[in-house]
Amino acid sequence: MPLARISIPRLFLLKSVPTSSSTTRLCSSWTPPRSQLLSPPTTTTTAPSLALRTAFLSSLSSPRHRLCSSTAMGDAAVDAGMDEVQRRLMFEDECILVDENDRVVGHDTKYNCHLMEKIEAENLLHRAFSVFLFNSKYELLLQQRSATKVTFPLVWTNTCCSHPLYRESELIDQNALGVRNAAQRKLLDELGIPAEDVPVDQFTPLGRILYKAPSDGKWGEHELDYLLFIVRDVNVHPNPDEVADIKYVNREELKELLRKADAGEGGLKLSPWFRLVVDNFLFKWWDHVEKGTIQEAADMKTIHKLT
Repeated sequence: MPLARISIPRLFLLKSVPTSSSTTRLCSSWTPPRSQLLSPPTTTTTAPSLALRTAFLSSLSSPRHRLCSSTAMGDAAVDAGMDEVQRRLMFEDECILVDENDRVVGHDTKYNCHLMEKIEAENLLHRAFSVFLFNSKYELLLQQRSATKVTFPLVWTNTCCSHPLYRESELIDQNALGVRNAAQRKLLDELGIPAEDVPVDQFTPLGRILYKAPSDGKWGEHELDYLLFIVRDVNVHPNPDEVADIKYVNREELKELLRKADAGEGGLKLSPWFRLVVDNFLFKWWDHVEKGTIQEAADMKTIHKLT
């Protein structure tokens, strides 16, 4: 899907934010990210309710609203060696903060949400999703994360793993519509899969998991992760900033990957969230995928706390 050529002026936002030391934090110039220039989801979706719009706007003045975090801005020089694309996403993307019952409590930068220091000190928990895309032969599409990813570079994982952002279209709770909208957006961003190949109404939310996983001494994950399944034959054009490699696997090929990862062969590693899903759910859900009974496996009432 080509990007629309839209002329958008650069914005410069100056906003004083009181801090405990009576200092002021300033936001620097900002350019809309690539994904915000794309067309909206191609499948008709439910418009956000008036209540949601009101809550969204009123939350901008809440204590958890952070235009720029002092920690993030203060560490900017330290992370000067970070890949430019990943750095931009770290500071521009605003993740949705939730409590352990998946209630929205605020938002913060992707940078802050993945700092283990802040995760541990403030118990920051953010909403995420993991897409499991099968083709018509019921093979699962896997990706290897790019070497420039800040967390878990070069590990193999499920089709797409990312976050809904703090925007109206991705905050819609009804039938996990906000998360499904985000999944469609990121499948295009990461794998070049056109929106029309993955209509939002074709994603089946099967469950939610809550987990925490350090990546290295500085970065990690603490996510409430929505597990989305979809069966579609799609066109894939991976974005090298996000994805190093892709492959479709059947059950036996996935089991061989698991064996190699467990044995440490060839340095092969799997993402911790993918391994949790594999060990707890994937193969029994795969049965439902092949039988066409995937809806029977869905349980969106339970939040599985996994370690």
